[in-house]
Amino acid sequence: MTQEQWTAVDSYLTDLFVPSDPVLDAALEASAAAGLPPHNVSPNQGKLLLLLAQLQRARTILEIGTLGGYSTIWLARALPSDGYLITLEADAKHAEVAQKNIARAGLNEVVELRLGQALSTLPQLAAEGRSPFDLIFIDADKPNNPDYLAWALKLSRRGSLIVADNVVRNGAVIDTNSSDASVQGVRHFNELLASEPRLSATALQTVGSKGYDGFAIALVVAD
Repeated sequence: MTQEQWTAVDSYLTDLFVPSDPVLDAALEASAAAGLPPHNVSPNQGKLLLLLAQLQRARTILEIGTLGGYSTIWLARALPSDGYLITLEADAKHAEVAQKNIARAGLNEVVELRLGQALSTLPQLAAEGRSPFDLIFIDADKPNNPDYLAWALKLSRRGSLIVADNVVRNGAVIDTNSSDASVQGVRHFNELLASEPRLSATALQTVGSKGYDGFAIALVVAD
């Protein structure tokens, strides 16, 4: 199996299940034009996030890591009329691009973008009483993933769903001696996810146009 074949199969599946969407296409084009890193989820993965939010019947969603707002749009589209999504972004340039993409999608009334380091804005959410969230998507700087999980637990409830991207790192996650802080952050995150008695969790490897990586999914089963 090669990256070329993974991408070809991803294109086949995308053509079947994720028809071209002008708003989402424009979000990707605007992000690329602004020089944002191509770290957004793939169209198929975006559709998966939407389906998970719909299955969860989520009314409140927290996203840690906005980038250009591509996954934000997917998640926000799953919300009911009285729902809302709060997304956290540390980079001002990324936030500016994302805000325009969110506005183009007609989601300004649904999505609140907060600029700042997530480890500073997460305590603010708790202090404001904005939790619990029905679904929390973690897709930010990987060294801080263990801290993001701790906050996700504080801001969730029994029945909340926690989803995290990039938990395989092209297979590097099995390297116990890796000097990569992102790999070690993900390893610690995965270990905490597996050992946390309040969670029932699993992780899946993924291949496709975004390469070789994986998602973790956890259900909060106890207070």
